Amino acid sequence: MLELIISLASGALGGNLAGGLLKNASLGTMGNSIAGIVGGGLGSSVMSMMGAGGAAAADAATGSGIGSIIGSVASGGVGGGVLMAVIGMVKNAMAK
Repeated sequence: MLELIISLASGALGGNLAGGLLKNASLGTMGNSIAGIVGGGLGSSVMSMMGAGGAAAADAATGSGIGSIIGSVASGGVGGGVLMAVIGMVKNAMAK
């Protein structure tokens, strides 16, 4: 449960970071956060399905360990940033 919360928070942060870097694709603070949260959850799910590797998978099974936390932050942040960027670009393409 802690991994999911960390992934969602990291996703919101990743979405806002991507929105700050990609001004033309930004959805606003609230939109970036929502897209990031969804992307963080999806990124975390995809990474857990793919398997994070030996030590990280063992940490994930118990729900503890620094490897598990780092994996949750990375997958959530990247997933949130990517989904926000994709949604922003689609929104811009549809507006033209």
